Amino acid sequence: TVDFYEVLGIQRHASVKDIKQECQKLALKWQPDKNPENKEEPYRKFKHIAEAYEVLSDARKWVQT
Repeated sequence: TVDFYEVLGIQRHASVKDIKQECQKLALKWQPDKNPENKEEPYRKFKHIAEAYEVLSDARKWVQT
């Protein structure tokens, strides 16, 4: 399984606001259009960032392990 906190590089007790800010920062960094030299890695990272935001910003989707 993917550790979304690790993907974003944030603490497990981060607020939704902190999660959103980190996602925005990383999305800008890894936007595929801004990384034309290597398309595969930015697309993969961008996808993980979007998935992490979707899950972590919605407490109903959190899975307790």
